[in-house]
Amino acid sequence: MGELIQFQRVSQFFAVRDSTSTQALNEVSLDVRAGEFVCLIGPSGCGKTTLMHLLAGFVKPTAGAVRFRGEPVRGPGPERGVVFQEYALFPWMTARQNVEFGLRALKVDAGERKRRALQALERVHLSHAADRYPNELSGGMRQRIAVARSLVVEPQVLLMDEPFAAVDAMTRASLQNDLLRLWQETGVSVLFVTHNIDEAIFLAQRVVVMAAHPGSVRADIAIELPYPRQRGSLEFAQHYAEIESALAEGYERRAG
Repeated sequence: MGELIQFQRVSQFFAVRDSTSTQALNEVSLDVRAGEFVCLIGPSGCGKTTLMHLLAGFVKPTAGAVRFRGEPVRGPGPERGVVFQEYALFPWMTARQNVEFGLRALKVDAGERKRRALQALERVHLSHAADRYPNELSGGMRQRIAVARSLVVEPQVLLMDEPFAAVDAMTRASLQNDLLRLWQETGVSVLFVTHNIDEAIFLAQRVVVMAAHPGSVRADIAIELPYPRQRGSLEFAQHYAEIESALAEGYERRAG
């Protein structure tokens, strides 16, 4: 598998109200291979979401380069699906219509849109809710719809910004298992932001630990455990301690 995503010495500054700027990222370099599942973890202010927005094409880097399949990212595109924490569904659309939205933008005809949307809802176990509106659904169901909407356009990478943070623990565990199944079925790459060490180890092949102010890569840790992973295993606990230590070092550097 080749490198699908490349962050090459990326620095990012944002203007603040007093006409000065704040640095969100400092020379971050990171590669993600095709089909790989990578988690970004770190404290608030370390630039995890900024990296997502750069790859999604929502903002441009101040310095350095962000490349997708070797080409500079110049704006949003259907090959890069985004799933936000807040669901970001249209409340006046049904579940099926929300999933169809990206296909409509791609000029897919109505019959094909419906077929593919229903197929995507089936993959996330929500075909029975196709005609319901978001306010009739639980948080977990809404997030499954958001995932289906991203997958229906067949992206090459899913960018997921703390997508399970707002749901309860049981729903989160179910969503994690569903995501792993979809990743294995589709071969899509996943770049996943989380604050949760347990979640990162359970999901990812690599966990990239970031430090804050400005954001930088503290450690890049391979999780060489077979799927499905056992949270109670010794190896899981060892990875937990390794990531926790890397996070603590980042906090100490910030405090110093």
